[in-house]
Amino acid sequence: MLQVAVVGSGPSGVYTAQGLVQQGQVPEVRVDVLDRLPCPYGLVRYGVAPDHEKIKSLQNNLRTVLEHERVRFLGGVRVGPDTAGLPAARLRELYHAVVYCVGAATDRHLGVPGEELPGSWSATEFVSWYSAHPDSLSDGFVVGARAAVVIGVGNVAVDVTRMLARGAAELSPTDMPQAALAALAASPVREIQMVGRRGPSQARFTTKELRELGGLPDTQVVVDPAELALDPAYADPSALPAAQRRNVEVLRGWAENPHPSGTRRIRLRFFLRPVEFLPDAGRVGAVRFERTLPDGRGGVTGTGQFEDIEAQLVLRSVGYRGVPLEGLPFDTSLGTVPHLAGRVLRDGSVSPGEYVAGWIKRGPTGVIGTNRPCAKETVTSLLEDAPTLARRDVPPDPLAALRAEGLHPVEWEGWQAIERAEAALGASLGRHVVKLPDWQSLMEAVQAQGAP
Repeated sequence: MLQVAVVGSGPSGVYTAQGLVQQGQVPEVRVDVLDRLPCPYGLVRYGVAPDHEKIKSLQNNLRTVLEHERVRFLGGVRVGPDTAGLPAARLRELYHAVVYCVGAATDRHLGVPGEELPGSWSATEFVSWYSAHPDSLSDGFVVGARAAVVIGVGNVAVDVTRMLARGAAELSPTDMPQAALAALAASPVREIQMVGRRGPSQARFTTKELRELGGLPDTQVVVDPAELALDPAYADPSALPAAQRRNVEVLRGWAENPHPSGTRRIRLRFFLRPVEFLPDAGRVGAVRFERTLPDGRGGVTGTGQFEDIEAQLVLRSVGYRGVPLEGLPFDTSLGTVPHLAGRVLRDGSVSPGEYVAGWIKRGPTGVIGTNRPCAKETVTSLLEDAPTLARRDVPPDPLAALRAEGLHPVEWEGWQAIERAEAALGASLGRHVVKLPDWQSLMEAVQAQGAP
């Protein structure tokens, strides 16, 4: 029997577990999927926009894996050096192999003056709030804000822009926590500008996400044709890859045929880079942007021309970044763990029994499905190493060892108790399912049901 721990229950972790238990090369592999949260699914639960029901339904596929007879979900287990955590070295003693699928846990910074002013947030913080992540602390994002600026032109930027423009009727059917729903429904934000430092042909959003902005009720979408024309590929996008070409065509359509009016307005801006956040009464009041132009090498150069855009709320959506995990090597320049086909490298040499998959392995790139081949590569490496790994003595049941050390993981029955509590909360509010928004309510749901 090969005992494997997978740290992280998002797509990369679950696909890793799936690859291990569904292969025929090593017949007896048992996998414990550990997560510091009592809830599984990672960014599928806490990152996918609540109005994207089709993508969120991927949870059903992940559930099938976590309910496999040789897979256990162990939530509420923090791997790290703090007093409540499980040191990585100890984890390594309990399992023949450990696969770290911990994602990219922080945001990139702009590095401009005023970035930390009140009212300036990372898009991840905003997403965590309306997705009911239990670590989210603030609910004051939209209070007093008339105008918002979203910096970035990727899918997360489109998501948060869309959430700011949604009304109560559209948000109520989602699983958004009640407090976030009430705040967004009452939001005074009427002007939202999504701003990119490069042109439309280089934007990272997908066409499907982009088009959704044009279907929002009571919302006008505005695109400046003069800004689009600064992109050399705009006049003739035929040479662009299909995805970028479709983006340009959608934007061209909005520029040439202005969207109907509405009480909310979304402006899509290009070739502007933030250089300073300007204060107003102790919080952000505007963002100063410098006009950029293509430099002929795929980048942009500043022109020395500036524009101030009013904003009492700024959401910075300029990418994720991995953070060091205690006990593992880390490449600070890439924000990843050094590896060879998923095998962790220490000082250039393979560290037996330690593996990585997902964003902590390759960086924050790709879509959910990209994690499948990434996990497959890591699983292949682990299975090649299995004859050597299996020679190590480990406890017959790592869960019993964890409990003996004072840890009390939330098992699958505990997660099911949380699901029942969220369904009951939704019914009491006249909604479908409503997420529990904090650690206390999540753990109370587990304990109230008598789950371990």
